[in-house]
Amino acid sequence: MDFTEDQIQRYARHILLDGVGGEGQAKLLQSKVLVIGAGGLGSPVLLYLAAAGVGTIGVVDDDVVDLSNLQRQVVHTTGAVGRPKVESARQTLAAINPEVTIVPIEDRIGPANALEMMRDYDIVADGSDNFATRFLVNDACYFAKKPLVSAAILRFDAQLATFKGFPGGDADGPCYRCLFREPPPPGQIPTCAEAGVLGALCGMAGSLQATEVLKELLGLGSSLSGHLLIYDGLGTLFRKIKVKRDPGCPLCGAHPAIKDLSIHEQASA
Repeated sequence: MDFTEDQIQRYARHILLDGVGGEGQAKLLQSKVLVIGAGGLGSPVLLYLAAAGVGTIGVVDDDVVDLSNLQRQVVHTTGAVGRPKVESARQTLAAINPEVTIVPIEDRIGPANALEMMRDYDIVADGSDNFATRFLVNDACYFAKKPLVSAAILRFDAQLATFKGFPGGDADGPCYRCLFREPPPPGQIPTCAEAGVLGALCGMAGSLQATEVLKELLGLGSSLSGHLLIYDGLGTLFRKIKVKRDPGCPLCGAHPAIKDLSIHEQASA
């Protein structure tokens, strides 16, 4: 594609990169990413994807901006308190890069709408803050055959993984259920609202998540598929653990028990 003068200036540092160049930047401009959650993780993911020139970014969130969000959810401002997060995010991202199309989806992702939400996107970034949504997004991405870049944070720790274990994806790659078979019992693991989280940690984890999304879109470097990246913020330690597909996984294993998203309808009934 032919770039305008403004685009050449805006994306100059990408165009200079070996492995990206004009061809890669053009690919980003034509890419579509669905981001689940406009909170602590979704904020930096959204900011960097918009700045990178990802052409279409869908934002899924049914919450409104609260003053307590602003310690870490940097896509929102004090003036946005009380407004829907998807609209607040849309306004911020439009100010950063007006060329990017932002699709605000003020809804909660669920078994009835997950596949429809994902249908037109190339990749999904999950920044949700609860296990029920993480398992649902994993299962939906598997059935929709969409790569998933998933991150989680709590207190001073973070973890990140890419899942492409669907048919036609990474033949040896695991899904989220290969690591964690079922959601933990309610109340067993505290949420950020209950245990707290260091705000800057969200920026670090979300930036890493955005990096992996961009790598997948561009086909650059080594995919994080088949690995789990763990960060200990207090110890300043990164660990990259190799994770294999579980043959007994109920979703992607040799004899899958989960055939569709109805399992989540039953769980929420």
